Amino acid sequence: MKREFWITCISVCLLAACCEKESLPVTPTGSDLQFNHLAKTWDEGIPLGNATVGALVWQRDSALRLSLDRTDLWDLRPSDSIAGENNRFAWVCEQVKKKDYLPVQKKFDHPYDAFPAPSKIPGAALEFPLKIGKVSSVHLFLNNALCEVVWENGTKLKTFVHASEPVGWFVFENLPDTVSPEIVAPRYSNPHEIAGDNSHAGPALGRLGYEQGTMQKENGTTTFHQEGWGGFSYDVVVRWQQKDGTLSGVWSLTSSLVTDRADRETAEAMERGVEADYRSHMDFWKDYWAQSSVSLPDTVLQKQYDNEMYKFGSATREDSYPISLQAVWTADNGLLPPWKGDYHHDLNTQLSYWPAYTGNHLKEGMGYLNTLWNQRDVYKKYTRQYFETDGMNVPGVCTLTGEPMGGWIQYSMSPTVGAWLAQHFYLQWKYSADRTFLEERAYPFLKDVVTYLEQISVIDANGVRKLPLSSSPEIFDNSIDAWFKDMTNFDLSLMHFAFDAASELASELSLADEAAHWKAVGAQLSDLSLDEDGALALAKGFPYEQSHRHFSHAMSIHPLGLVDWSQGEKSQKIIKATLKKLQDFGPDYWCGYSYSWFGNMKARAFDGEGAAEALRTFAECFCLPNTFHANGDQTKSGKSKFTYRPFTLEGNFAFAAGVQEMLLQSHTGVIRIFPAIPAAWQDVAFDKLRAMGAFLVSAEKVAGQVRQVRILPEQGGTLRLAIPEGCKVASVTGNKGKERVEEGILILETQKGETVTVALL
Repeated sequence: MKREFWITCISVCLLAACCEKESLPVTPTGSDLQFNHLAKTWDEGIPLGNATVGALVWQRDSALRLSLDRTDLWDLRPSDSIAGENNRFAWVCEQVKKKDYLPVQKKFDHPYDAFPAPSKIPGAALEFPLKIGKVSSVHLFLNNALCEVVWENGTKLKTFVHASEPVGWFVFENLPDTVSPEIVAPRYSNPHEIAGDNSHAGPALGRLGYEQGTMQKENGTTTFHQEGWGGFSYDVVVRWQQKDGTLSGVWSLTSSLVTDRADRETAEAMERGVEADYRSHMDFWKDYWAQSSVSLPDTVLQKQYDNEMYKFGSATREDSYPISLQAVWTADNGLLPPWKGDYHHDLNTQLSYWPAYTGNHLKEGMGYLNTLWNQRDVYKKYTRQYFETDGMNVPGVCTLTGEPMGGWIQYSMSPTVGAWLAQHFYLQWKYSADRTFLEERAYPFLKDVVTYLEQISVIDANGVRKLPLSSSPEIFDNSIDAWFKDMTNFDLSLMHFAFDAASELASELSLADEAAHWKAVGAQLSDLSLDEDGALALAKGFPYEQSHRHFSHAMSIHPLGLVDWSQGEKSQKIIKATLKKLQDFGPDYWCGYSYSWFGNMKARAFDGEGAAEALRTFAECFCLPNTFHANGDQTKSGKSKFTYRPFTLEGNFAFAAGVQEMLLQSHTGVIRIFPAIPAAWQDVAFDKLRAMGAFLVSAEKVAGQVRQVRILPEQGGTLRLAIPEGCKVASVTGNKGKERVEEGILILETQKGETVTVALL
């Protein structure tokens, strides 16, 4: 009886402890990142962010370190070489014709490497000099966008970057001693620092020529102010208070490009308090995670997917700048980031936004499109100066404000960059069915691009439209051979897409004359080039015959869908031959994003096993422990001869899109459920993935049988749903009228906002 009494007492105490109010409550998932130690390098830190500011949680020496960053921290000094009389595509064409390419390289490429700016720059760091022993656990709670660190002595840290305010919070509990956070400034005074981490880092920050910033310390507040180039500056402020064993504080990082001020932001945050800020923080994340979800039987793919969608939610907002190479996680190693942390529009930004569409995150994807739209005047000025045409192209490598940065100009100033970017406007329309967006954004942007493309291209003696020079990222690197006399499949695919899409959108808007014109111009382009095996070539007479990281020659398969499995035997043969060539020549010189892209293409070919294998290789071999894509094969297991570790994000987000392609496809106008999943996936489901036509689709497969499909039509209209193989329609509820089945396609009219449920046998 005495024993039972004590058991009861202990149980009551434990229940009381469990029910005690948690100031920052968290909800764990099976995909959370969990470690028994803090990372020892910045690029393995726990990522937190809100698309404007970000932090990485790690350990440098014996101190806990938060590396702080902000998207608009840029040295925007102009690239002087991209100016003057020879700043013309026509001059480049003349130099190629003369076979004298060195002057072009000296003008446009050499300065990119020789000068440190323009470039993204890092912010600063917070360090906490803790002498409290060993860490027992590090946990990133994806649901809550919060990192928790626990030490063996019972000290606990919870830290998060607010989802919608430019501040980050930290709360330590059970601290045995008084601890003050210290702002650690970047080393702008050291021009000789070199990379030692195989990260492909840029030159030392000291080469920017800044005077080291100033630090001011008061009781409970520290401020760092850094002057940059041309009057630019930024500020870091941290405020804190410690009562007994609890230390709580807030930091902010603001730049002179905005009206926000770090001192005011932190003061207002302290007035609101951490609990109130956490509640508003969670309002965003609850809504974000409710947009869509997937359930996969493959634990590797599930964990990676959930982490990718977490990073996507941390890196983009409707009103943010686009996702750059490293977004809000610039290198914290005393050096400029790989490739200057800039905007690479020859692949990197495009792949980063692939999961916005099927993933049902159109709003977050608008940060990309809003910036492209708002910078049109900059792009048009560049187009008039360099290409000497009307209309609009976009620099393939550019600054925060859209100015060209040079580099390998076959790609950084490619003639067809604008066409690939225009596809994202097209996709936003197709997935949203938002006619206002179509009228005011999608078609006007695309019209500017095709106006330029029509003027920059020429008609040859055979009546075929072509570019004066053509290229294919990044075949033959920066040599003169990287310019092709005949059109590459990369440029051809993008131009075919652009003119076809412009015609389609003009027709949708009842602009019959414009629709006919763009269709006629597009019809003047040649067919895509095939090699003797029937595979897509780089260009006429240039088969794909060596391993290469960019699958630019296969753009027409994915993401453009010009050559699609649904078109029948001819296209299927081209797709199979092209994918076989990629596999035959192997992945020696693939990067991580190559595997992600390949997974998407395998899914488009309805090869579930192949898609899953490629995506699993990406997750297991090309990512750091915190799931950051590091480009090279980190396992050194022969998946690539690139074994370096420069961190960039496009591979991460292309991975997420690949998973979505396995679960739902709609690019042909027909919704296909589980079109490319391995046969072994008997139990798999997804909720509210988005199909073209603004249909939100949910489906589940249980014990190998698709039981039910639910579709919410945001705009109404005709629904075309491919009946999964081996299934029959048992019932359809919620539709507007009588449904019919034609060649395995269920066709029915839907009512806006009224869910349609299709039960299957």
